[in-house]
Amino acid sequence: MIYILEDDDNIRKLVSYALEREGYEVKGFAEPKSFHKAMEEELPELVLLDIMLPGEDGLSILKKIRRDQKTESLPVIMLTARDSEYDRANGLDMGADDYISKPFGIVELTSRLRAVLRRSHRKEEEAKVYEVGKLYVDPGRHIIRVDDKDIELSYKEYCLLITLLEAEGRVVPREELLSRVWGEYYGESRTLDVHIRKLRVKLGDKAGKYIKTVKGIGYKLEK
Repeated sequence: MIYILEDDDNIRKLVSYALEREGYEVKGFAEPKSFHKAMEEELPELVLLDIMLPGEDGLSILKKIRRDQKTESLPVIMLTARDSEYDRANGLDMGADDYISKPFGIVELTSRLRAVLRRSHRKEEEAKVYEVGKLYVDPGRHIIRVDDKDIELSYKEYCLLITLLEAEGRVVPREELLSRVWGEYYGESRTLDVHIRKLRVKLGDKAGKYIKTVKGIGYKLEK
């Protein structure tokens, strides 16, 4: 869900329409009061925030968002006619994730919105800690432990393990694993099996068994 707080009806409707065509759910607000009420009922994935608004300016609203523990990390993009270097620096220093000056192109807006969302999702993934039986993995600190013993993995082995953990028990097809870990891959897929075998050995008897082979499809990780 994307929230747009913009008092210009034409801009708000144009941006809403463009984002909906991109597949996003969108709610638009013409003034701060209705926006604050909606924030209490449901938090969005990102906020597009104008600065010059009736009753309360956007920078004041940004301060409130950053002070609230529930929304301190909520992605916010400022949309504003204030385009001086000072205004941009001020908005970013106050916690905006991006600052887009009016007039702006819809293609640029959607591209920069996707970039902010990608960065936000990466931060969430890095903050997530995985615990499966005796296995403990903290991607943010690059820690892999089995029964409180640190495990050293190669880069490819680590990428395989994270990909399997992110699937949360789903079977990950061989082609997906090869694409995620090796990128454009043209060699023998047997390489995948070799790396999985090495990963199992390094995780040991207690956690290596969590990596299950699904014949003819791929692999999954579960207790």
